[in-house]
Amino acid sequence: MLVIYAAITVQRWDSNFFTNVYVGLAWWVWQGKETAKSPFPPPRVIGRKVEARGHVPLYLPPTAIVTSERLKALREHMRTHNLSAYIVPNTDAHLVTLLIFSISSLGTGVITLQKAVLFTDSRYWIQAERQMDCNWELQKSTWVTSIGQWLFNEVPAGETIGLDPFLFSVDTWYSYHQILEGASRILNMSEVNLVDLVWGSERLPPPTNTIYCLTDDFIGSTWQEKVAHARSQMEQHNKEPTAILLSGLEETAWLFNLRGDDIPYTPVFYAYTLLTKTDISLFVNRSRLSTEALQILTAGCPGSLCVKVEDYDQIGDSLRKYAHQDGVIIWIGTEYTTLGLYKEIPQENLLEDDFSPVMLSKAVKNSKEQKMMEAAHIRDAVALIQYLVWLEKNVPKNSVDEVSGAHYLDTLRREELYCQGPSFQTISASGLNAALAHYSPSNFTSQKLSPNEMYLLDSGGQYFDGTTDITRTIHWGEPTAFQKEAYTRVLMGNIDLSKLVFPPRTSATWRTLPFRDLLRIINNSTGSNLGNLLVQQPTQGKSPQTISEK
Repeated sequence: MLVIYAAITVQRWDSNFFTNVYVGLAWWVWQGKETAKSPFPPPRVIGRKVEARGHVPLYLPPTAIVTSERLKALREHMRTHNLSAYIVPNTDAHLVTLLIFSISSLGTGVITLQKAVLFTDSRYWIQAERQMDCNWELQKSTWVTSIGQWLFNEVPAGETIGLDPFLFSVDTWYSYHQILEGASRILNMSEVNLVDLVWGSERLPPPTNTIYCLTDDFIGSTWQEKVAHARSQMEQHNKEPTAILLSGLEETAWLFNLRGDDIPYTPVFYAYTLLTKTDISLFVNRSRLSTEALQILTAGCPGSLCVKVEDYDQIGDSLRKYAHQDGVIIWIGTEYTTLGLYKEIPQENLLEDDFSPVMLSKAVKNSKEQKMMEAAHIRDAVALIQYLVWLEKNVPKNSVDEVSGAHYLDTLRREELYCQGPSFQTISASGLNAALAHYSPSNFTSQKLSPNEMYLLDSGGQYFDGTTDITRTIHWGEPTAFQKEAYTRVLMGNIDLSKLVFPPRTSATWRTLPFRDLLRIINNSTGSNLGNLLVQQPTQGKSPQTISEK
């Protein structure tokens, strides 16, 4: 097996939105060819010790994170709360991906009183080996069924498994519940987050940066028009919902044409919205709103277009109070509404869909938004072409490494009109590092770019008029026959996917079959979910898993 990563980008224009279709081949098994075997044997996990073979050293690499004291403190809290295991996702209360014990940006940690295990997918297997210390074991799966089976084997019947209900979506909770409760394991919604207790005074304070308005030049519709559309969808629904709960950060940002800086590389801010037929409540720390933003939101007061700004921490109490009124029906998106909020609403007062109507409306770009996204991609292409020309001149001089290349590209982007910075940390990976789908170069891992090795560049920019995510694979010398074969198959699949015409309500799994048919194994998604000064929107994308059919 030869581990290789090849990726290209095709931009597709249609009547709804401008997509930047990212196609990646992270792990491809070329079956039946002896010459394609990996030069690096896979590491074996023995207990909690890693036997070094090939690229896995006996000693801890400088990229490893020592977690002994953190795990010790966490287990003390687990004993205090009578927990035999604790599940730690990599998300916050809005299900935004964060670092889990600083181990991985995409994974689920499960800690028992004896073991610590990271469940993650193929994009992070090698990266996890570089970052985990000997306290951790790696499980190569992210499926809830796999995690549940592991817990079933490790936790005796009758014992309790804890989790923070504000860090798990409704759908994820029910998946765990079906697996574990039926097997006589008790799933407990902890009142306190045990990781926060371990974090203690080292926990970062809440964001205080200013929340600002997008100008009229960079919006597709006014926030009043968006609210009116959401209310019309409530009126047209046969269940007659009286309110919509927005817990996705991008939902509130898009609805009110506001942006912030609370999440690295993504201009959103911590907030909730409860939109009823007659009232609008925005739960955000009032002091963070710019003067202009506050004026725009409250210009319609009193009235149905008056936004009442309530404290961020009041969402639970306010939702509970509203949800227990007679005749109330609250519309939520179960894909991203947390269990902590969900359990505040009586079942008879719930209307559940995968996504809220606001999230789905945001996915459909009008003509102005399409033109803005196209303009942003053109300017972004200028910066990228300048960078590629610079690489062609300087890589043969052996003067560029992964870190310096990434920094120079970020500099070129910032020189473009309306650029607000990168849309994610630039993946600049040469040689073996290019096998890491979400590799982040550092002074410990950075290596020189060579004309004799493949170079993976995955980068993007945030602009007031759009967001970009562009991937290129480059070789300045003569690629091997296998590298050419892998790259060509990705290209063939990408072309087929970009030409595909499919009927409404077709799942992502079926849409990507023409692409995946050309490959042996692909665990990456085949699409980036872009917006207008937003990125990673859950309603768009083409992943190995089935997503919403709406």
